[in-house]
Amino acid sequence: MSTTDSPEPTPNRHRQLSRRGFIAGAGGAAGLGILGLRLLYLQGFDPAGHAEQARSERTRVQTVPALRGEIMDINGNVLARSVQRYNITVDQTAVQEYERFIPNTNEKETITPTQLVYKLADILKMKDTEVKAALDGDSKYKVIKENVPPEVYDSISDLGATFVYGEILSDRLYPNGQVGGSIVGRFSMIEEAVEGSDQTQMTDYSVGIERVMGDVLAGTDGERVYEISADGVRIPVGDEQVKPSVNGKNVRLTIDQDIQYFAQQVIKKRVEDTEAQWGTVVVMKVKDGSILALADSFTMDPGSDKFELEDMTPRAISQAVEPGSTEKILTASAVMEEGLVEPRTVFDIPPELEIEGQTINDAFSHPAEKRTFSGIITDSMNTGTVMAGSKLSREQRYNWLKKYGMGDYTGIELTGESQGMVTDYNEWDIRQQYTILFGQGVSQTPLQTSLIYQTIGNLGVKLKPRIIDAVISEDGVEEVRPVEEGVRVVSEETARKALSLMENVVIQNAKGAQVEGYRVGGKTGTAEAPSETKAGYDGYTTSFCGVAPLEDPQFMVSVTLQRPKADASNVGSAGTQAQFSEIMEKVLQTYHVPFSTTEPVEIPKFEEDLKGSD
Repeated sequence: MSTTDSPEPTPNRHRQLSRRGFIAGAGGAAGLGILGLRLLYLQGFDPAGHAEQARSERTRVQTVPALRGEIMDINGNVLARSVQRYNITVDQTAVQEYERFIPNTNEKETITPTQLVYKLADILKMKDTEVKAALDGDSKYKVIKENVPPEVYDSISDLGATFVYGEILSDRLYPNGQVGGSIVGRFSMIEEAVEGSDQTQMTDYSVGIERVMGDVLAGTDGERVYEISADGVRIPVGDEQVKPSVNGKNVRLTIDQDIQYFAQQVIKKRVEDTEAQWGTVVVMKVKDGSILALADSFTMDPGSDKFELEDMTPRAISQAVEPGSTEKILTASAVMEEGLVEPRTVFDIPPELEIEGQTINDAFSHPAEKRTFSGIITDSMNTGTVMAGSKLSREQRYNWLKKYGMGDYTGIELTGESQGMVTDYNEWDIRQQYTILFGQGVSQTPLQTSLIYQTIGNLGVKLKPRIIDAVISEDGVEEVRPVEEGVRVVSEETARKALSLMENVVIQNAKGAQVEGYRVGGKTGTAEAPSETKAGYDGYTTSFCGVAPLEDPQFMVSVTLQRPKADASNVGSAGTQAQFSEIMEKVLQTYHVPFSTTEPVEIPKFEEDLKGSD
């Protein structure tokens, strides 16, 4: 038997195999290296943003809305508040069986559409058939239930149905309706198209405090960022970032809800009784300028969609009228401050005054009389007022109007204020230079007129009217708005003399303005109302402004009626003395002001009664 032996390998063959193995190994190592570098490149450097894109696709951002702050009266009664609500909606085209993580576990469970119907019906307190009907269909947007509270939305969110949504709403509620409605205003943001593009923007149509304090009330929305899995289920252990919302701050007004309501009822009835166009009331603390009420006969309910545009702003700041004889207290304080006249100074009053070709008449007929300046103001005589006021130059008359703030904004924290009108003295005609002394030929708002009486009541110091008392943070920290430093207009001595004139008006003439138990000072006003449709006048503006208690004035009340129905010979029948008295009494009693303990000081109206009256 022969045997065939395999040839032994030669050295060259060994070298060839070793070279091939090296090349193959090197090639494999190089491939792995390249793959590793590629992975490092993609994952570490990611120039194309692949990782970021993947992260973005599985990330969801949910807005956490801030609640708008409350608006309150001085006693903490809520005038406006926000309540967060949700509309529960569904994308019907996406309804399907889905998986969700069981709460507080990493385990999943399957929810069928039928099971979801039952769960939604239980949470929303709806019939199964109603929920099923809402989920069936091919609409991408269908409301299941409107206006549900946050706790209901949270329960629905826990179901994990990504095709069921919570549409965020924020209801702004005004629990007191028309009480202070034009002060509080209304919050109104409307989505509008941007001209020249297909974009939209939110436009703020808010008014009143809702607008003025909008930034403070608004707060700052937060957001919740979380991850979802490929099948759309929220990952309970995924990365979640929460930026909490910051609710808006509360705003406390100086308004007293009870005084506001009472004043609104009083002026509304007076307007109805006299068939006036409108009426308005201002109630103010004389020592700090705080507004307790800006009451209108007609006003808006911020929670209603039906209202008149003119009812959106308190007429006490929006309507400029001729003040009439209430301006005589300004003139009186000016001539007394200039040292030209005293309350007992006597004037020879003619039946009618002829001056520079102009005839000045009084509202009543009288013979030539020797009147004290107090008697002139008490009976509201235009003739005597012009005689006293003419001691001032034209420039001085103008400057005194400006010192009291006429023709300028008061600075009250509300929208829609009119500044009135005071023409420059160089532009006055012959008659106007005299009529402005008794409140004609000048226009001003009831609030501007009220500030004359606040100034006198505060013994000569004029204050900026304030209607915002404090801003309160969510944790209760109060930022009280300080009372701005006042401006001295007349001396304390002059103010006390003016108060004396005002008291004599009430005790000798305007007796309907008296308040039992208190010394009261004030002044009536009647002026022709310029026509809104033609040249000339077509009615009257009647008013009464006053302060109490006179020995230490605490409160100012002014009442104004526009175009009450009244016979031209008896305009006083459409006055506002009784309404002033009613409102002032309510204010004094509400704030527990003690009765006056001193007696009024009466100044005779005629020269012959001066002897022995000191």
